[in-house]
Amino acid sequence: MKAIAYERFGPADEVLTLRDIEDPAPAPGEVVVRLEASGVNPSDVKLRAGARPGAQMAYPLTVPHSDGAGVIEAVGEGIDPSRIGQRVWLWNGHWRREFGTAAERIALPAVQTSPLPGRSTAAEGACLGIPAMTAWMTLFEAGSIAGARVLVTGGAGAVGRYAVQMARLGGAAQVITTVSGPEKAAHASAHSLAPDAVIDYRREDVTARVMELTGGAGVDRVVDVDLGANMATTAAVIAENGTIATYASMAVPEPALPFYQLMFKNVTLRMVLAYLMAPEARARAAAGITDWLAEGRLSHAVGPQFPLAETAAAHRAVEAGGVLGTVVVTV
Repeated sequence: MKAIAYERFGPADEVLTLRDIEDPAPAPGEVVVRLEASGVNPSDVKLRAGARPGAQMAYPLTVPHSDGAGVIEAVGEGIDPSRIGQRVWLWNGHWRREFGTAAERIALPAVQTSPLPGRSTAAEGACLGIPAMTAWMTLFEAGSIAGARVLVTGGAGAVGRYAVQMARLGGAAQVITTVSGPEKAAHASAHSLAPDAVIDYRREDVTARVMELTGGAGVDRVVDVDLGANMATTAAVIAENGTIATYASMAVPEPALPFYQLMFKNVTLRMVLAYLMAPEARARAAAGITDWLAEGRLSHAVGPQFPLAETAAAHRAVEAGGVLGTVVVTV
């Protein structure tokens, strides 16, 4: 089969090559998915570049990307043969695994695939995975958000955009998001589950605006795209007994923690890594997301698309920043 692979870390144009590798076979408990689309996440790009602390090549040859969508074409022992021919979206394809979704096929545990309704395209399915699972985890793993006030920082990002919608679907009483300009404000609201308010943090005082919007009560949940950069704001706006769930801290990798300010509100601070979701939580997340897909409730932001042979260009697009939506490689 055709696949994009690399043998060392480095710039996309130098290390990513299109090559023929052996077709995968399903082990017990696995399925083989014939891929139609592969999502390119920032984590995929950083891994290929060797940008993670202490990064080392785990395998002699690596096929990148964790997310994707396609059709099951073979099943291993213990998997119902009726799943053959089923359209699916998948996740964690490359997490601690040699071969990811930048290929014509992938073999992976059947539990890492979920039905993709006919109303969803393969490109839309490839947008889910890490972003949608992260959004679900930040919102729901700590319990119900029904009636809660929710702040989503970075509402134009892949995770943030899903989190805004899921907060609505989860029964939040109020959903507020932050963005960095008018174009991103429009993108964050370009769906039927738009937030109650969008705050441009480059033009407005986020703390003052959130407190005004909530009548001085603050928010019960924060879904945070950058813990270190936003710590002063989130600590100020989080309500008593609130939860801050964060999945990145790029600007300040080792942020200072305002311990007593948070302690005297009895705040829970959660670091979220969707790759390591407990199996039970992952099953609940996948089932909930799939139900919303079947109902046509979720809007997807499909960004630029590139053919498999141009995966290096897809990586460059992610690295350049400024792309609204998920970059997708079509297979």
